[in-house]
Amino acid sequence: MRDLPFLAMAVAMASCSTVKVPQPMSGSKSDGVVSMAYEVGPMEKPVIDWNQVTASATARCNAWGYKSAEAFGGEKRTCNAYNGYGNCVAALVTIDYQCTN
Repeated sequence: MRDLPFLAMAVAMASCSTVKVPQPMSGSKSDGVVSMAYEVGPMEKPVIDWNQVTASATARCNAWGYKSAEAFGGEKRTCNAYNGYGNCVAALVTIDYQCTN
């Protein structure tokens, strides 16, 4: 019973908002697509600076000769790890950006 406050605190901390910075994971110069991604746990509520992500994707597109980048297609979640009950405990979230002129 005396461990209950510690358990409650651990659950509260696990569900806290965490700052995530998506990084370029893949891309195609010929298709003009940059995939930005970050990992997330089961109870995390990621906080993302989308202006920073767009600036990073735009920098990659600039290196390929494009002028800017725009997000398209929404997020894709891919589970990277499951617990013993078959629940996803770590996922990779990917956002594609289209390079534009």
